Amino acid sequence: MKVILGGTFDPIHHAHLRTAVELKENLGIEAITLVPSHIPPHRDEPGATPDQRLDMLRRAVDGEPGLLVDERELARNKPSYTVDTLAELRQEIGSSEPLAMVVGTDSFASIDRWYQWERLLELAHIIVVQRPGYAPPDDGVAGRLLADNAETTAATLRQRPSGHVWPVSLPLLDIAATTIRHYVREGRSPRYLVPDSVWALIRDNGLYRD
Repeated sequence: MKVILGGTFDPIHHAHLRTAVELKENLGIEAITLVPSHIPPHRDEPGATPDQRLDMLRRAVDGEPGLLVDERELARNKPSYTVDTLAELRQEIGSSEPLAMVVGTDSFASIDRWYQWERLLELAHIIVVQRPGYAPPDDGVAGRLLADNAETTAATLRQRPSGHVWPVSLPLLDIAATTIRHYVREGRSPRYLVPDSVWALIRDNGLYRD
């Protein structure tokens, strides 16, 4: 089973990393793949360059064999649409291997506004991770998908290549990249919110000062 966790990772922090580790253990798989986006279609330009974010990500997962980095979206000079990445991965791993993407409850609530969102479940499962401060949607497309998948479990995801939504609550850390960037702008230390190697890169390159 292949599972991807995408995002801008601007910067990567301990909540991202802990989410990946928790999911890996809950699903009983060998690795989770982190996929940094190049041009996020639903938010402002990242504060760090693609190369800087990739460097931070590589530093953060160094020494952890269960966390991998896939830089394919950074190689595209266009908006990073998840459906494109899933289509590429599906072609690479074949039609029968389970494939899943991870999103937070806040992003999932607007899933029907994602580019070609109807194709997402044709290509993969969606794992919805409860984010601190965000309740699971109970109406609209997202609410209907959750209701239709009320009986879905981790085992369900391993039995089919795609098509299911699995909501999961994990012991998550309440850390946000926006908070880290704000701290840096104010001259405060984000240590213990990010790996020390990431904080060193932010400090040495003067990231997020403006």
